[in-house]
Amino acid sequence: MAEDLCSFTKDTFNLKSPKKSPLVLRMLVLVFVMVCGVYICSVCVKQISARTKSEFLNVQVIERPCPVPNIEPWEIPYVHYPKPKTYSRAECACNPVRYFAILSMQRSGSGWFETLLNNHTNISSNGEVFSVKVRRSNASTIVETLDKIYNLDWFSSASKNECTAAVGLKWMLNQGLLQHHEEIAEYFRTRGVSAIFLFRRNQLRRMISVLANSYDRNAKLLNGTHKSHVHSPHEAEILARYKPLINATLLIRDMKQVEDTQTKALEYFKSTRHIIVYYEDILKNHTKLADIQEFLKVPQRDLRSRQVKIHRGPLANYVENWDDVQKALKGTQYESFLHGEYRK
Repeated sequence: MAEDLCSFTKDTFNLKSPKKSPLVLRMLVLVFVMVCGVYICSVCVKQISARTKSEFLNVQVIERPCPVPNIEPWEIPYVHYPKPKTYSRAECACNPVRYFAILSMQRSGSGWFETLLNNHTNISSNGEVFSVKVRRSNASTIVETLDKIYNLDWFSSASKNECTAAVGLKWMLNQGLLQHHEEIAEYFRTRGVSAIFLFRRNQLRRMISVLANSYDRNAKLLNGTHKSHVHSPHEAEILARYKPLINATLLIRDMKQVEDTQTKALEYFKSTRHIIVYYEDILKNHTKLADIQEFLKVPQRDLRSRQVKIHRGPLANYVENWDDVQKALKGTQYESFLHGEYRK
């Protein structure tokens, strides 16, 4: 009995389980390793991609600050570094830009003066922007337009793009400037805009030019085309043939109105950094242009214009009722206007 029990126990423990195939085990191990490897690789790739993207974004955001320019402390508010939305200033991003506005009246030589400024490689004066009424309809549209100009996002034939050192516009006193003078003066103050007042001493010559230009707007003497400014003596001669008839009775009143308008403008913008220049002074003395370039803090250049003066010589040649005009001005503070002659 005991032997049978021992025999049973021995036989029981000697039973061997069937062996599994080595090939199957190896395949299972290989599949497990491959799955783990793929998972680990995918995690690493995601981490590297995220880090690279983060570093790239950081490089894009961080900008090298521009060095402090070597200027007087009072100049700091007038030095700007615009960041246009429409293009990159590239290597000129740290070139400082000055803001200016030419404040003038029609037929005061502002068109000729602006061509002189735009002859400078670093000055962009964008013309009579506010001649378009919708741009001056209210203070908000005026500010919006000025922001675009001074941010170098205003494109015109005068745009110098990246390396502009002074940017501005030509602004007539009757184009919303006096109507919204409080808002505009505040804008000039906070944005560091300098004003160039350009006036004409001889109001009689200006009046003749205004009347002649107004006539040609309808008559279109140059082959059916109206031109406010010309670039050849021949064109100037054709336009000068017209002799306007001046209302001698209202002549002095009209001249006083012009003076009052100029006085108002100077009063409204007296707190704005400004310079006053006269057309005749620039015409007779080109060193005045050096003063303007110094005012704008741009390199000195010899500035030239292709425009040709229309009314040259004695004014008696360009007025239909010259005798009436002489009588009206003789003995008044405006008598000197009868004899003023300027070249060009």
